[in-house]
Amino acid sequence: MTEFSPALPSTELCRPPLAQAVRFCRDLTRHHSKTFYLGSRLFSPPERAAVWAVYAACRAGDDIVDEAGGGDSGRELREWRGRIDAAFAGHPADDPISRALAWAVAHYPIPHSAFAELHEGLNMDLRGHEYRELDDLLLYCRRVAGVVGFMVAPISGYRGGAETLHYALQLGQAMQLTNVLRDVGEDLGRGRVYLPQSLLAEYGLSRAALERCRQGEPLGPGYRALMRHLGDLARQGYAEGRAGIPRLEGRGPLAVLTAARAYEGILDDLERGGYDNFGRRAYVSGRRKLLMLPQAWWELRTLDAAHG
Repeated sequence: MTEFSPALPSTELCRPPLAQAVRFCRDLTRHHSKTFYLGSRLFSPPERAAVWAVYAACRAGDDIVDEAGGGDSGRELREWRGRIDAAFAGHPADDPISRALAWAVAHYPIPHSAFAELHEGLNMDLRGHEYRELDDLLLYCRRVAGVVGFMVAPISGYRGGAETLHYALQLGQAMQLTNVLRDVGEDLGRGRVYLPQSLLAEYGLSRAALERCRQGEPLGPGYRALMRHLGDLARQGYAEGRAGIPRLEGRGPLAVLTAARAYEGILDDLERGGYDNFGRRAYVSGRRKLLMLPQAWWELRTLDAAHG
């Protein structure tokens, strides 16, 4: 398939209980990711409803993993996967996320396989996967976020087939790598280290060294160099992924570019803070995000001219 342009969904979106389900997903998206929510607002009304449904479904699985503390987490994740499968089969469970997702997949060709990959990524967290090499980390980024690009592109509509989806994958992976860099200290508190062991060793670091940083020991030059190295890798992903944005349809290009700019802004703030992701949390203020809207619009014109 070289292109896809979805038809406008029916007016059923305005009718309860579907309207209530979409509002639930909207509120969940706004609460958990103001950056993603900002971009989602720029889609057309039916598209943003589908994007919120996808985000909420992904978030529900992520919450199970983040709150894991007992033997029931594996069962809960299997049940989550069962609700996803039921929504794709047109028989949603009686909860707002399932109802909204069932509507979304009935109107847009969101790939079921993308949720299967997400499930594998979430299982990596539950199993306590060890990240020995950079490829392990990149696989995780693909599974838990890169595949979200596969979900969003069919909602917007796109041209260019597999190549466009590759660009979408690069953007999603860059966003997740940004999250990993922002949350090193927070993740360590959960007993998780996503930084590859080979890279830690290359920069003269270890898990014990990370624990000391978490306890307040000053960051050394090796740690900052590692953060800079992985930050540059994320920026390469943003740069490559941007090439596919003009291939999205309708309002998709502006929505996705705005979200990408905001996520990359987290890297900027992390750098300004001396790569301290133990004592502070890098973020982009609401004012800065709003300023990114006209910047994204202007950049999109440049991208259109370069890739049109």
